[in-house]
Amino acid sequence: MSLSARLTALGEPSVLAQLDHPTLRGIADGTLDPEVFRSWLEQDYLFLLDYVRVFSRLAWQAPDEHLGDLVDLAHNTWHEELRLHRGLAAEFGAMLDIARKGPACAGYSGFLLDSAADYGTGLAAMLPCMWGYSEIGQRLAHRTPADSRYAAWVGTYSDPAFAALAARCAQMLDEAHAKGLVTEEAAEAAFRKALDHELAFWDVP
Repeated sequence: MSLSARLTALGEPSVLAQLDHPTLRGIADGTLDPEVFRSWLEQDYLFLLDYVRVFSRLAWQAPDEHLGDLVDLAHNTWHEELRLHRGLAAEFGAMLDIARKGPACAGYSGFLLDSAADYGTGLAAMLPCMWGYSEIGQRLAHRTPADSRYAAWVGTYSDPAFAALAARCAQMLDEAHAKGLVTEEAAEAAFRKALDHELAFWDVP
């Protein structure tokens, strides 16, 4: 079993816990209080800005064969995910320009930026976000939320193109492990810590 396969198997209970979180359940069935989603959207927007910085920091250290992938990931986050957030912000009255990070956002983005100081550890730390959202999106895809705004959110993360990006993140981690750029112990520690941050992020400020 590859390192990424072992880690994602360990992460399955976290995905199930996220799917059972009241915030995500409300998105899935279209009943989430719009004020709760507005607050979550602002926090996730701020997080994604730092996520682009994480990809950029990793790209600076990347082996040549990973450089283009990390540039693509940063590009997708900036042009696709953040565009979704900007579009939804107008519908929910989110104040993206003046929003400030809550503790969960600051803690998670700080952890990822610190982890990205080491290439292999950084890849392991970012995997729960890419893989987890792809898993969540695919598992929610069979039931379209009644609210079209939430349906757009589900559609973004259930898109096969997003799943392909998540799969490439896992593959890069395996390739970094094969090159000796990260140990299994360090990767697992970073992966588990990021899973904790993922679940905590649904607790909207």
